[in-house]
Amino acid sequence: MGFLLAIVTAFFFPGVILRVKSMLSGRKGPGILQPWKNIAVLLRKDLVISTTTSFIFSLAPVIYLSTILCAILMLPFPGFPSLLGFEGDFVLFAYLLALGKFFFILAALDTGSSFEGMGASREALYSMLVEPAFFILFGTLALLTGHTSMEGIFDAFRFSGHNSFIIGFIGVYLLVQIAMIENSRMPVDDPKTHLELTMIHEVMILDHSGFDLALMHIGTSLKFAMYGLLVANFLIPSDMIFAAGLPLFLAIQVVFASMIGLMESFRARKKLARNPQFIVTLSSIALVAFILVLLIQFKMI
Repeated sequence: MGFLLAIVTAFFFPGVILRVKSMLSGRKGPGILQPWKNIAVLLRKDLVISTTTSFIFSLAPVIYLSTILCAILMLPFPGFPSLLGFEGDFVLFAYLLALGKFFFILAALDTGSSFEGMGASREALYSMLVEPAFFILFGTLALLTGHTSMEGIFDAFRFSGHNSFIIGFIGVYLLVQIAMIENSRMPVDDPKTHLELTMIHEVMILDHSGFDLALMHIGTSLKFAMYGLLVANFLIPSDMIFAAGLPLFLAIQVVFASMIGLMESFRARKKLARNPQFIVTLSSIALVAFILVLLIQFKMI
């Protein structure tokens, strides 16, 4: 169920972001499905591949999209089990995404472009720095709930008391920030920028075209939907009936997408030199939740 809902969410998520940004800037803007219309056009176009690239360049978009799809299969939906869940599955979840990112970076380096090399270097650095925040967060939740699978963690987690609200708020905040960093959005990157010296994600796909570029864009849309599903698992009780949980899930996705549009309309991108400091701060926030759980369970004196 979670996999199907993530696929559905991916169809409108980028469009909602565009619509919010358009309305806030006083423009009519494109329709909600315009990003997918652009992808449909790319799917019909021929590939233009540089002679300096190897087979890695053509293989990377397929692996990038495949790892994201496999990662989504490991996510539950409140009240429904995940298709590929197991104890400690959040570790494989993180490294599946890391594998896709690894080939994504290799493809950028494979072009021999200095601009794409700079973007790949920044992408690798930011992914490395944000990884501890993710693992500390899920390690904290595993310690709190006594489960190591994402399905078990979300089933056992409840908002019942001040401490759980603090941990839940920190968890949602971290997942939203990780989603923004992993998708190279504000405040670490601006998808609208066209200056190669300051671009990250966009400069890495400059040499991709046609079908391969479409796969990259599909993967990005699915990644947003994937993190939206993680946030929904935090906020929707696992014992809620599906008829009530589905509208709540869709509302969470719309709010999530609207928040991204709002932030990108009024928030400036950070200076490149300050991005690592900001990302490391997320791990510090995750450590606060970890220490709080230790105090709750009397494991820290």
